[in-house]
Order: sequence, then C-alpha cells, then structure tokens
Amino acid sequence: MSDLKIVVVGAAGRMGKTLIAQVSETEGCILSGATEPEGAPMLGRDAGLVAGVGELGVTITHDPLPLIAQAQAVLDFTAPAAAVAHAGLCAQARIVHVIGTTGFSAEEEDRIRAAARHATIIKAGNMSLGVNLIAQLTRQVAKLLDPSFDIEIVEMHHRHKVDAPSGTALLLGQAAAEGRGVDLDKVADRGRDGITGARQPGHIGFAALRGGGVVGEHSVLFAAEDEIVELSHRAFDRSIFARGAVHAAKWGQGHAPGLYSMADVLGFSDG
Repeated sequence: MSDLKIVVVGAAGRMGKTLIAQVSETEGCILSGATEPEGAPMLGRDAGLVAGVGELGVTITHDPLPLIAQAQAVLDFTAPAAAVAHAGLCAQARIVHVIGTTGFSAEEEDRIRAAARHATIIKAGNMSLGVNLIAQLTRQVAKLLDPSFDIEIVEMHHRHKVDAPSGTALLLGQAAAEGRGVDLDKVADRGRDGITGARQPGHIGFAALRGGGVVGEHSVLFAAEDEIVELSHRAFDRSIFARGAVHAAKWGQGHAPGLYSMADVLGFSDG
C-alpha cells in the first residue's frame, strides 16, 4: 500500500509546523506539499527545515491548486476565508479535507457544507481525543442533571488567538445544549459587562481568557446551590491536535463525501 499523500496549508504557522512534524513521524503518511500565502517569508524553503524535523524535499509554495490535485488529504488550521477556499479545491479534487480552523461566519459554514457534497470534510473545533471525550461527558452530564445546575464554560488560550469563544468552547457548549435539548444560539451568554441583571435560568455562559503561551484550557462547570460538578481538559502541546488531524485524514480515506466531526472519526457518534 502506498503512503497517504498529505498537504499542509499554513505550513510556517505554529500548527502548520506541528502538523508537518506529525506527518513526517506517522507511518504510512508522507508530506506531499506545503503552502503559505503569497509573499510569506518562508516561501521557497524546505518544509521540513522550517518545521525543525530535517529536510523533507518539499518546498513551501503559495499555490495550493497543483498540490491538492495530486494529494489525498489536506490538513488545514489556517483562517476561515482560506479554509473555505481550500474546501472548494478539495471538492474539485474529491479528496479529504481536515479543518481545525475556527471562527467561521454563517455564510462560510454554508460554503463548507456545499463543498462537502464532493469532498470528505472532517471539521472540528478541537481534534484531540481528550476534548472530544469531555464533549461526550458534557452531553451526558447535562442530560442527567436537572436545570437547577447552571452551565458555565471557561476557556483560556495564548495571547495570539483571534476568535472568542474558542471553537472548543463552542463545541462543549453545543454538547451541553444537546444534552439539555435546547438550541445553543438561543441560550448562549457570550459576554457579560456592566449591570447585566441576574443570570437567566437555563442559559449557558461563556468566559474567554487570553494570555501568555497557553495552548488551551477548557472547563465546563455545572453549578447548583450547594455543589459544583466540573469537567476539565488542559492541552500542554499542540501535537495532540496534530495527531488527531492526521488520524482524521487516514480515517477519511474510503469514506463518502460529507461533513464529519471528530465524534464520527472516534466512533462517539455511533451510540
């Protein structure tokens, strides 16, 4: 069996370099291409050298089209507009597109769903096994505890993160809403400032902290009058997301076009 040909877009970013390292270390996978936006300083450099894993013989270029046409999977932790464009190219090539990007608008989400008619797209706010396990537990706990338990989601990330709440926080919020049988958009409190009044019963609150180099910390709190149940996850290294992304790319081979989540990849959605 030949190696799975994988393209990493956004190759010189923090996650891009981690993805390249993970692909190079994974048996049965090969880095077949790497991209950066036009004008980026790392264009023309060997992707392996940029990622710190030694020369791989793959030059970072700005045009993803010829690379995607020859690949079997794309790993994408870029920006919403770029990820949407890549989804369209993956749809043309009918290959797997793994999206770890967050912060999409409703219109961008629609375009990704349209691309999934022809591409096998695995999209998740977080690719780690631990976080997706916490999401499953959040769904179950929210279903089991009565509405007297208020749900609050607290997350912290590094100072460079541009979207809030994080994609993972929204993933956990959606899990909590599903457990309660409610629409998250109708019960989410994403920011509190000033005289806000008493907490709305049944709402799901979000708090976003930013600072330092924190990779990602998330907690779901179920708070009643006399007790608090807390589910937490801390990420210490980006490699956990990269391992999940590569696993998703391998899982996507042979699966029909469609929009999937990490719950599908990990088998959590079967029950």
